[in-house]
Amino acid sequence: MYLIPITIVLFILILLAGAIKVVNEYERGVVFRLGRLVGARGPGLFLIIPFIDRMTRVDLRVITMDVPAQDVITRDNVTVRVNAVVYFRVINPEAAVVKVLSYVKATSQISQTTLRNVLGQHELDELLTQREKLNDTLQKIIDEQTDPWGVKVSIVEIKDVELPETMRRSMAAQAEAERVRRAKIIHAEGELQASKKLSDAGSVIAKEPVTLQLRYLQTLTEIATEKTNTLIFPVPIDLISRFMETRGGSSASSNPPEKDKGPEKGKSKKA
Repeated sequence: MYLIPITIVLFILILLAGAIKVVNEYERGVVFRLGRLVGARGPGLFLIIPFIDRMTRVDLRVITMDVPAQDVITRDNVTVRVNAVVYFRVINPEAAVVKVLSYVKATSQISQTTLRNVLGQHELDELLTQREKLNDTLQKIIDEQTDPWGVKVSIVEIKDVELPETMRRSMAAQAEAERVRRAKIIHAEGELQASKKLSDAGSVIAKEPVTLQLRYLQTLTEIATEKTNTLIFPVPIDLISRFMETRGGSSASSNPPEKDKGPEKGKSKKA
């Protein structure tokens, strides 16, 4: 007697449980009615027809996907391993469900092939120095190919470029040679500037000889500050020559030349 009402109540509860659907703010529910697309529903609470409608949830949040390392042969015939990361999200839930079996797997595969094709058209130096440009190129190409699936690729970043061991040694030697070259250039420029300053100082000293004496006194002061047992006093040649000239003049004045005694000898003979 009570079995029939209980059965009816349970059937109604099952129908309500199958009819009431709730999706989150970051989700959409794509509804199919007898296999035909009805549209995307949500977010929030909505009703579907039990046993007739079927709903597929689609996440609209940004998905971070690692692209596995790919062997790439660059345009200058260097084999490298490159991996990347792709950021994408679904902007059209209906197309993401209807037009592709698995939009995540499809985006991963197209990212791998695009990575190999695009990087293979550039040289190794471009891979190492122009990553921003390559990232933009990869993002545009992958986004164009995933657009029919309702997937928007926002960012593509090359994570790492793994070089062969021989190539790493060659690049290290090249970098060392470049640093040595720059050091020699800087040293040569310093010598050139110093020679110009010394030339200017020599011109000043040539015009004003007293500056040489001042420099001599300054050198003696610097030597006197050093704690050594032996002191060497440099004496300028000009200073010595002046003393020699003074000494020569004094000796000449102390020994005057003898006067001519010719007339006196003549007088004595006459007497």
